[in-house]
Amino acid sequence: MIQRRTTASALCFCLALILPTTSYLEPVSAQQAAIASAAVDREAPGDAPDAPGPIAHDLSPDLKSANIRAVMKKVADWQLATAESNFNRQWTFAALYDGLFAASATTGDPRYRDAVLRFAEQQHWQLTETRFPHADDMALGQVYLDLYLSDPPAMRKPERIADTHAILDRLVDRPDDPNKDLWWWCDALFMAPPVLARMYVATGDRKYLATMDREWGITTQHLYDPAEKLYFRDSRFLTQKQANGRKLFWARGNGWVLGALVKVLEVLPADDPSRPEYIRQFREMCAAIAAIQGKDGLWRSGLLDPNAYDLPEISGSSFFVYAMAYGINEHILDRNHFQPVVARGWKGILSHVYADGRLGSIQPIDGQPGKFKPSASYVYGVGGFLLAGSEVDRLAKAKHLSR
Repeated sequence: MIQRRTTASALCFCLALILPTTSYLEPVSAQQAAIASAAVDREAPGDAPDAPGPIAHDLSPDLKSANIRAVMKKVADWQLATAESNFNRQWTFAALYDGLFAASATTGDPRYRDAVLRFAEQQHWQLTETRFPHADDMALGQVYLDLYLSDPPAMRKPERIADTHAILDRLVDRPDDPNKDLWWWCDALFMAPPVLARMYVATGDRKYLATMDREWGITTQHLYDPAEKLYFRDSRFLTQKQANGRKLFWARGNGWVLGALVKVLEVLPADDPSRPEYIRQFREMCAAIAAIQGKDGLWRSGLLDPNAYDLPEISGSSFFVYAMAYGINEHILDRNHFQPVVARGWKGILSHVYADGRLGSIQPIDGQPGKFKPSASYVYGVGGFLLAGSEVDRLAKAKHLSR
């Protein structure tokens, strides 16, 4: 079960573990092992040109399936054309593969799924394993398992999940380190838990759920703020403040968590004893996020000091819209309260789509709030957008059918 941090334990944790406030993506002890991966991370996933061209003015924000699918295809086509040659096993692309998989299911266009399948076959269904047990290197397992599970049971190909299976078994057997959380940064909740949940679906072995629950609970105990209903990105931020004096919560970090909750809930059995706690946290976070939505329908990189950031952040905003639309579709969230939030968010996101299909205003790779160019486009943000579109389309169809 997910655990809650007490005030005393939180204070002890802060005093013991708070680190200097320098920007970093990996702990010092992992930097040497991650050099090659980090280089690939930064070279391939996107760019921010000075002259990206005009913003698209032919997109309708109306929540109608034809409109939603048209813009999904526009963005997916641009991203596939610009990024397929750079496909790799890094976490940055893993979210894009999840989005492309969803885009094919929503639009009926097999090209997006086929591109991911080609890549998976070229990689022989292998994960990166240079930093075990680092969650980022397991993120690709989500789409491997989705491709495996999308076939009828009698036609499933065990080789598609063999490497992921072996690595997750090592993870399950690994004893916890009392001096360092396995998932010490909130982004990790998107990278590994959905893979563990899907491996349970594939195998029926509850050990994967037990590991997911235990480690999620540890991360939540240390990084979730029960007052604000948001996650700190990592222990550096437990005592940091924004310029306005509010606590510092990173938009994309919380987007990763809400995206992870969707990915877990969509496969977690209805009678699983941990499911009510995941739902409780999902509702808490969605309510907190909805309450701080900007006038443009979007959210800034630093969630509680929006005036400190000139531009909205589209990757975090996309994951928020994805989660809330899913919650409405699954009757977890109240439609009357959250559908207007989703509609405003979707409209705001569309205002950052360029005429050629580029999706802009996406923060580059980082581990904290930051600033960026309007043209900044990165594959993980596009993945979040396509996932959002898939759930907004479900919402639109349900709205139409209910009339």
